[in-house]
Amino acid sequence: MKEVTVQELKSMMDRNEEFQLIDVREPFEYEVSHLNGLNIPLSGVLIEAEKIAKDIPVIIQCRSGKRSAQAVMLLEQQGYTNLSNLKGGILAWKEEIDPELDVY
Repeated sequence: MKEVTVQELKSMMDRNEEFQLIDVREPFEYEVSHLNGLNIPLSGVLIEAEKIAKDIPVIIQCRSGKRSAQAVMLLEQQGYTNLSNLKGGILAWKEEIDPELDVY
């Protein structure tokens, strides 16, 4: 499974690279804090798979990287080849990029 660090994600954002960010946390978690990704909870990731791009890089994130890793595995079984897991999730983002970010 490919992984992207929060530093790499920040660089991609800063360079305005084309990619899609998918947040697989629950809506109540997304409301607390998010990185402007599309919120598709893990439980609905296969149901809503048509919203996930196949032609550009896709980074999947959650709180710590565990649920997003599950989502990557599920989607790769459906034929996706353009996915990366955000290593450490939003907790790593808070620790390394934005200490002011609210997390639970």
